[in-house]
Amino acid sequence: MSSTRTWFESVAEAERRAQRALPPSVFAAIRAGAESGVTLSENVLAFSQLQLLPTVADLPSDRELATTVMGMPVSLPVLLSPTGVQAVHPDGELAVARAAKEADTIMGVSAFASSPVEAIAQVTSKFFYQTYWTGTREMLAHRLERARAAGACGLILTLDWCFDFRRDWGSPWIPQHLDARAIFRYLPELVRRPEYVRRYLATGGPPDLGVPNMADLRGEVPGFFTAFEEWMRTPPPTWEDIAWLRAQWGGAFMIKGITRVDDARKAKALGVTAISVSNHGGNNLDSTPATIRCLPAIVDAVGDDVEILLDGGIRRGSDVVKALALGARAVMIGRPYLWGLAASGSLGVTNVLEILRAGVSETLYALGKRSIMELERTDVLVPDGFVIRSDCDNGRGR
Repeated sequence: MSSTRTWFESVAEAERRAQRALPPSVFAAIRAGAESGVTLSENVLAFSQLQLLPTVADLPSDRELATTVMGMPVSLPVLLSPTGVQAVHPDGELAVARAAKEADTIMGVSAFASSPVEAIAQVTSKFFYQTYWTGTREMLAHRLERARAAGACGLILTLDWCFDFRRDWGSPWIPQHLDARAIFRYLPELVRRPEYVRRYLATGGPPDLGVPNMADLRGEVPGFFTAFEEWMRTPPPTWEDIAWLRAQWGGAFMIKGITRVDDARKAKALGVTAISVSNHGGNNLDSTPATIRCLPAIVDAVGDDVEILLDGGIRRGSDVVKALALGARAVMIGRPYLWGLAASGSLGVTNVLEILRAGVSETLYALGKRSIMELERTDVLVPDGFVIRSDCDNGRGR
């Protein structure tokens, strides 16, 4: 179907509508990457270097897109990656949860979400809780137990972040609280986006920048930057710390942020359920290779024993198929569903998922595949030098 006022036919159109709907600073906060944005761009552009060879006869009339991720069945191999405070729409994570349930896929719930995990659990039962290594072990154990009690089906530990503030091409000022001073500073932008203001006025006022899932042992909810400061002040984890966290959780466990083979092997040795090959969407260390370039070597190293997902650069169903053909069990998306959320709330997130679902199905059809399980590396033409194969002893390319 062609685009209409309430529906769009590409992720690129979702991005354009989000830009028109959001105050420039809010849109920039989603769009910006670390430093000059090299990795952010490369995540997307790398997919264009991979080619597909369609066939023309004996094509399948039906295609199967279902799979499982960390023991959870999903109807398509696309998960919603955990993202922090979703102030692009008043419904935030609850809208995302509704879309995830409708699409029968898994939502990642961030420790920095603006909605409490218990409220999200009332909407969908298929969600993984995401945390950083932040605070004391006692605090981490307390937050994990809260997520477990709410019904989280798995834990994601995100490690791909180096506290890089050098976003020199567009990251805006973000306030600790939306007080009168902050609103006055944003007023020129808000005047230009009356529909954004109307949405929030209709639901009680400006977004709350508190992060309820980071509540302390007394139940006090910190502001975003108070929680962020706790995270920054926490010494980074060792592999021993990660092993403790995995044991503390005791269930399905994913490490998000691995791009090196040696790190993948260490994660496997800890008994993790899954690895997400991720560079934080280009928001971590700039000049990191595109995740699709890192994927095949990690699959070769540990893929028989660990589920491998890919996060970064997915914009089309054909991108999903390329990742699956190179060994990923599923992919995770971030910016695309936030753009859909900004454009049309829960319907917009559903719209993005259906675009990707249709794209996967159509690409399978063109390749003559009846199921995503039939995909193989030979279905993708990979140019020489495309794959990053790191030496697991010293990390140097070869």
